[in-house]
Amino acid sequence: MDSNDSVDRAVPELDSHDWFAALDARHQTLLRAGSVVRHVEAGAFITRRGEPSAHWIGVHTGLIKLAVYNADGRGATFSGVPAGGWCGEGSVLKRELRRYDVVAVRAADIILVPADLFHLLLAESLSFNAFVIRQLNERMGQFIATIQNQRLLAVDAQVAQAIAQLFHPMLYPRTSRVLELSQEEIGLLTGISRQRVNQALGHLAELQLISIAYQSIRVVDLDGLRHYGVASL
Repeated sequence: MDSNDSVDRAVPELDSHDWFAALDARHQTLLRAGSVVRHVEAGAFITRRGEPSAHWIGVHTGLIKLAVYNADGRGATFSGVPAGGWCGEGSVLKRELRRYDVVAVRAADIILVPADLFHLLLAESLSFNAFVIRQLNERMGQFIATIQNQRLLAVDAQVAQAIAQLFHPMLYPRTSRVLELSQEEIGLLTGISRQRVNQALGHLAELQLISIAYQSIRVVDLDGLRHYGVASL
């Protein structure tokens, strides 16, 4: 964790997650006692590639991304994770070193579930097993779609898909139709320049798929956004 992070604190925030509500009382008590919430500022690394996968990571507020960077600072983003989403279960499951960086796109409150507690739940809770399996399956599908989009779609369609992915009903169940996303933040999620993102958003607004306000985007036609530019794939 970067030095500008706050001290860990207790975790009543777990109560807002459906998978937690499905656990029995003993497992809920263990999670409340063993997990922490940590505040991170925009740009801070939550965990870095090559570090031990010590925690399963949830987003209570804010927005984070999974990405890799090379020595000269160039990067590739795999996914953005908004409030209500969880990530990193694959690395924790295999107890391997983290294969990507997890970075705060904006200030965020992050829930950290220790790896040993994660594995205890896998061993003892059928409902938790079912949730993790669904999570892994949906995440794999999302990553495949992201690679496809980056290689095959025009820039406007890449921006459309990056926004639509934040509305995945399984991975990100709490996403609001009004996204508090700036052009710079969308650029960080897509790897596209702010200027080009601005052009793409303007075009999507002309098509009445979104409407744009200061530091926010309202999704007008989510189904249209999901299908924009992908019909020929």
